[in-house]
Amino acid sequence: MKDIERIYRDLGISAEVYAYGEAAVARLCDRFAAIDEVAEYNQQKVLSAMQKNRVSATHFAATTGYGYNDAGRDALEAVYADTFHTEAALVRPQITCGTHALTVALSANLLPGDVLLSPVGAPYDTLEEVIGIRPSPCSLSEYGVSYRQVDLLPDGSIDYEGVAAALTKEVALVTIQRSKGYATRPTLSVAEIGKLIAFIKERHPTCKVMVDNCYGEFVDVIEPSDVGADMTVGSLIKNPGGGLAPIGGYIVGTRECVERCAYRLSAPGLGQEVGANLGLLTSLFQGFFLAPTVVAAALKGAIFAANLYEPLGFPVIPNATEPRHDIIQAVSLGSAEGMIAFCEGIQGAAPVDSYVTPIPWAMPGYDSEVIMAAGAFIQGSSIELSADGPIRPPYAVYFQGGLTFYNAKLGVLLSLQKLCDRGLVTLPKL
Repeated sequence: MKDIERIYRDLGISAEVYAYGEAAVARLCDRFAAIDEVAEYNQQKVLSAMQKNRVSATHFAATTGYGYNDAGRDALEAVYADTFHTEAALVRPQITCGTHALTVALSANLLPGDVLLSPVGAPYDTLEEVIGIRPSPCSLSEYGVSYRQVDLLPDGSIDYEGVAAALTKEVALVTIQRSKGYATRPTLSVAEIGKLIAFIKERHPTCKVMVDNCYGEFVDVIEPSDVGADMTVGSLIKNPGGGLAPIGGYIVGTRECVERCAYRLSAPGLGQEVGANLGLLTSLFQGFFLAPTVVAAALKGAIFAANLYEPLGFPVIPNATEPRHDIIQAVSLGSAEGMIAFCEGIQGAAPVDSYVTPIPWAMPGYDSEVIMAAGAFIQGSSIELSADGPIRPPYAVYFQGGLTFYNAKLGVLLSLQKLCDRGLVTLPKL
């Protein structure tokens, strides 16, 4: 037995599962090489922005209190603006998560009487209470903002006729969710988002467009901000944090939109002038620098998962061969038992809390029990190896992350091992 096979055996992977996985890896060399090309381009894009803004060791100094004259914070925001090719950026540890970043962007740029439109179907679960689809204190609905939704067509494409009909003069902001969330729809490509934005702007030039970019940063060589988005929004404990950012979110876009977001995050009249970095800037800069290669590792892990599970008869989105537009791999396992087994495998491959058994629970912000596997250095970091999903039909689990491909590979193999051990799947003879 080779040393590499022996260590996988010690980690709980049978010879049969290991061989099945190696056969998949052998088929993926060309796809992995293409991912590396995108990562190389994005790496140089980030490096160029850092050099342009003369990032130095002095920018890593901690600030406290009000954070006035925080040169490092200002430099980080300039780096984000240049990387995403926007007029301005708001990048703050005071933004607690992706949902918070989206809430800031929406509430800052919508006024009572305005209409918010989603042309890509239902939003991610946690935004339902933000919008007021599910009643909640301080929702947009409570402040007089109405909501409209145009569902995607049965094939997952955009219903342009429906969007045109819904896009009345009362619509002040359109929100486009790039990734699938807890749905089994396709993730939108940047090109598709650009086409939709052009369609909206042609009919309603003053309407603002916000793109929820979570899980999509650095998957392509262009971002929604390159194709007309007024705001592009995301979380630092996903792709752009590179696994090092311990908290935070970003909003990049037009100067007007970002300025309003800064006023909403802090207070009117204060805006971006306040907000101490609390000694986190080294992690935020370095995480952003590493993000393109970390995203590449996560993408390889997602493609590996699809190429293991699809041949076994499990529906996967995206499928094993189609292009990728985010780091998420959905696998419909057909039962709660299958979801739990999958998540146990992912947890067992984690560097942190590998001994913990994930169980479904009533997670805040969701209307179904959710199971989450996430043995991460940063709590809730989904750029790290993780898997989660609501316990409801079609019992789809959403796998993402992996700071290295090798960790993602082990997680996928161990998830499959758990299903094999419980008799939920039988491997083909090689």
